[in-house]
Amino acid sequence: MNGPLKGVRIIEFAGLGPGPFCGMMLADHGAEVIRIDRIGAKGLVVDPHKEILNRSRTSIEVDLKSAKGIDFVRELCKSADGVFEGFRPGVMERLGLGPDVLLDDNPATVYGRMTGWGQDGPYSAMAGHDINYAALSGALHTIGRSDQRPTPPLNMLADFGGGGMMLAFAMLAAILHARESGCGQVVDCAMTEGSAVLMSMIYSLRAEGRWLDERGKNILDSGAHYYDSYETSDGKFIAIGPVEPQFYELLIKTIGLADDVEFQFQNDPHHWPSLKKKLDDCFRSKTRDEWCLLFEGTDACLSPVMSLDEAPHHPHNVARGAFVVVDGIVQPAPAPRYSQTKTHTPQGMRSGIDSITPLLKNVGFDDAMIASLHQEGIIG
Repeated sequence: MNGPLKGVRIIEFAGLGPGPFCGMMLADHGAEVIRIDRIGAKGLVVDPHKEILNRSRTSIEVDLKSAKGIDFVRELCKSADGVFEGFRPGVMERLGLGPDVLLDDNPATVYGRMTGWGQDGPYSAMAGHDINYAALSGALHTIGRSDQRPTPPLNMLADFGGGGMMLAFAMLAAILHARESGCGQVVDCAMTEGSAVLMSMIYSLRAEGRWLDERGKNILDSGAHYYDSYETSDGKFIAIGPVEPQFYELLIKTIGLADDVEFQFQNDPHHWPSLKKKLDDCFRSKTRDEWCLLFEGTDACLSPVMSLDEAPHHPHNVARGAFVVVDGIVQPAPAPRYSQTKTHTPQGMRSGIDSITPLLKNVGFDDAMIASLHQEGIIG
């Protein structure tokens, strides 16, 4: 494995969505991530080898209902810098794999715990999903248009941004501390708190009185005419965001509306509805690609809205290698990038006895032990 995290070993207890995303980020940047799956468990994607979030790590199926399976996992965790899981509070303790046990086995272990609500508090035992966690943090309230209900931002806000990415960051912060001090610790990553952190700038603007606590009435939430998407004549869309006055002036001049004096009131919310209607009519006069060609190379902050099928083929993405093909599956390439510790090309998830044997031997299991565990059905 290449990348700045080469030499870091992580044990991932398999889950859905934000947990695998955390594992993918760590593996993408060079960590050796060993994924523990329950024997026979099914993921969100039926074929686990087509699940992009599973890439670049080895999966070991383990019978976690057996004492030998638990002992095997404990032995594996002793060799790791950190472990993480995304189950409700108490699940890992009932398995005999809670933080007290694993930190007793290895006091330098970083034990990451990711839940929606956190390890304690009135909601900690309740089920939930991204939409619920983002709702509680105030984030969901801000997303959507003024005349519509709040719009779920897929599951990127709480699950991936406030959960998986936050946990990956926290794991590395705690591992740095453990390597310096020899002292591991538990990371309590709550997605509702992570989504709140992502809202820090908006809370700042609110504190200054520059953000209305109403949806679709502000600069960045589709309220402003100059920060939105517009339909073009071919039924596609362009996105504009010229917040700075010089970029705004360039946009208005290029689309031919510089003589309309109302556009001088860029930041007057009273004019936004009227100006949005004028931009809407204007952008419907050309196709998406015609507008993009007109603005190519300018600072007007206009870009095409790419579909999932289109994005990998956009010239900028192609030039940057922003997408790669792994086992026939088009997927985002690892990001960010490094000048010295370059990351590797992702690989599909590895599983099966042929894949896990070298890994287990590297951890300290010999051939006889591996064969016995496999024959007894402790590992799949």
